[in-house]
Amino acid sequence: MPDFLALNKAPFSTFKALARTTVVAAGAFAFTASFVGAAQAARSSQWVITKDHWSESDERGFSEFITALGEADCFTMNDCLKSPANPYRATDPYVKWWADCADMPYMLRAYYAWKNGLPFSHQTAMRSGDGPGSDIRYSLDGNQVVARRDAKTGINAVNFIRYIGAVSTGMYRHHAAAEATPYFTDHYSPDINRDTIRPGTVVYDVNGHVTMVYKVTEDGRVLTLAAHPDQSLSRSYFGRNFLRTQAKLGTGFKNWRPIQLEGYKRAANGVLYGGRVTGAANIELADFSLEQYAGTEVLNFTKWYEPSFVVKGQNLNYYEWVRASLSVGDLKYRPVRELRAMMTSLCQDIAARKHAVDIAIKTGIHRYNQPRQLPDNIYGTEGIWESYSTPSRDARLKTSFKETYDLVQQLLDMHASGDPKLSYEGTDLAADLMAAFYEESHACEVTYRKSNAQQVRLNLEDVMQRLWDMSFDPYHCVERRWGATDPQELASCKDGAVKTAWYKAEQHLRFQIDRTYDVDMSHDLASLQAPGKGLYSGRGVESPPDVNIPALLSRNLKTKVEAHNAVPSQIPVGQPSL
Repeated sequence: MPDFLALNKAPFSTFKALARTTVVAAGAFAFTASFVGAAQAARSSQWVITKDHWSESDERGFSEFITALGEADCFTMNDCLKSPANPYRATDPYVKWWADCADMPYMLRAYYAWKNGLPFSHQTAMRSGDGPGSDIRYSLDGNQVVARRDAKTGINAVNFIRYIGAVSTGMYRHHAAAEATPYFTDHYSPDINRDTIRPGTVVYDVNGHVTMVYKVTEDGRVLTLAAHPDQSLSRSYFGRNFLRTQAKLGTGFKNWRPIQLEGYKRAANGVLYGGRVTGAANIELADFSLEQYAGTEVLNFTKWYEPSFVVKGQNLNYYEWVRASLSVGDLKYRPVRELRAMMTSLCQDIAARKHAVDIAIKTGIHRYNQPRQLPDNIYGTEGIWESYSTPSRDARLKTSFKETYDLVQQLLDMHASGDPKLSYEGTDLAADLMAAFYEESHACEVTYRKSNAQQVRLNLEDVMQRLWDMSFDPYHCVERRWGATDPQELASCKDGAVKTAWYKAEQHLRFQIDRTYDVDMSHDLASLQAPGKGLYSGRGVESPPDVNIPALLSRNLKTKVEAHNAVPSQIPVGQPSL
């Protein structure tokens, strides 16, 4: 175990590095919330437990709390918790809150428990199934819980929540059926239906990302809220950007395990003192299910990669099954509505990316010298690269564009085959989809400020066209971060020959939409430029997938549709950004 006294004086990077080793003790760390004005806030910072378990009413309240934050117009955790979306905002005005993707679900669960007199407990240490020295975030055999920590009446709640700051995505990477006592897992695998998948449900991506469900629409679309290392928040949806894996890695949907405070003493005023928190066993959970890993028919975990998901006699792929299971009534695909919904989510992803790039530029990372080599892995690392680069975020955005492209192809195929699940009464589906695409594209605009302070406005189609040119490298100029290739737009970029060479060498990494966390990518420039591309080369892939939605629709048009898509405009300085 680490020397905790020494760690109290260590830099933040030390904590994050320790959070990835074989055994991680999160209880010793303190970086989720920055406690400002301790004296003023002390009166409201005590955790007082008045209930020994979470009732269904408490769970509904938590869901409503998460929905409000998800639907709020806020883009950092602190902004959200200071906004009208948080009914408790007046009770902790001197606390500044921070969270990244792994911390956020725990932080919000603990915060709600504190404000409502509820018990709370969380995992504080994990042991990798891969053995000593391995990274628990990407272990191949999952992890085991080896320590826990309970909230007690009388503790400083802000400090307790601060200790959650070293939670890593490795905390979620355990077998979906794990439930060992006393070190039970915080989450369990639920049945997939509208009663169980609700705001507050956690979604874990094996590639090192965690989100929370904040809404499930009537047509089964799962909307998610996520935090990032740069402290920004983003909204998206559950889809192919969340990889399905075997049960031992615990990916997919996770609900909070019911807990019970036992052995406590109740004071005359109703406050509960002492005791310990226990977790319900899987067999006690009516909605515990491993179907999301093994399929709905024969539960064969050895063939998790070829499951059978059946709804009303029809075989569906995993993502279709999730949506059909969460839809009110039979799932119907309304093509124009489907495309608009996907593009709305893409627009949110683009806006979130702008926020992330703005943070890196404002911090001045692009002015630093280019490092001599890439991190060991560009998708999972630490320090400047983790906080300010965007390879994982960009890969998810590219995957979402690809999923939208595939959806359009699917809708066209369904229409051509007369699929009864498609609800469309028009005469030219491709034309209607094309019109919707351009309407949504022009409604989605992002503006960035070039190195010479001139502004450039991009719409969604512009981003699609330059998707493979947008640099994820925080050391590059803002023009390259936004994929500028036109000499006029790029002229203000101050990157020298070395950074330009790196930008060109990273092209094949930009082509790659699969996040390969288990691949060594610590190339220097010469190594990155060397031949031999491929998914596991660490140098990227030869070519990107097709995501050109207008081109796809054009090939299927019955009537001509005018695009009316303007060239990216360079806006005079001083004009408001959109």
